[in-house]
Amino acid sequence: MAVRGLLAAWAALALACTVAGAQAASARGPATGKPAPQFVRTALDGQRIDLAALRGKVVLLNFWATWCAPCQVEMPVFAEWQRQYGAQGLQVVGVSMDDEAEPVRRLVAHLRLNYPVAMGDEKLGAQYGGVLGLPLTYLIGRDGRIQARFQGETDPAKIQSKLKALLASR
Repeated sequence: MAVRGLLAAWAALALACTVAGAQAASARGPATGKPAPQFVRTALDGQRIDLAALRGKVVLLNFWATWCAPCQVEMPVFAEWQRQYGAQGLQVVGVSMDDEAEPVRRLVAHLRLNYPVAMGDEKLGAQYGGVLGLPLTYLIGRDGRIQARFQGETDPAKIQSKLKALLASR
């Protein structure tokens, strides 16, 4: 009973943090139609992630953390989309905003993510307007411009609808 109460309190706190962060960050971040801020990172598996090199693909850029419950719900959905739409030009890129890589590695393995995940930091977060609420997801068009921004818990169907439209346009 006590554990259930703690879990409920934790979930309520996580939701409150997400909502507060979404409200604070709603007017920040790169605007739709503007070029996505470029970055180069090394993924947890050693792979190089160069956003500029992904030009020509539709990029789903997802900022998340291991403690974020909504993040853990949507990441398997993003992995399924990578499987489903990868051949059509989708590249999902995850950026963990955790301080330590080891818990991130464990969660990535547990969720069996099939897309690169890199560690983020304050500098990268600042390029994207400050990552104050998680999850934070950007859809970047084949031309390298931001086409959509989703702050906080978002209905996956809403993201998928925009994603499919971007994949269909050449």
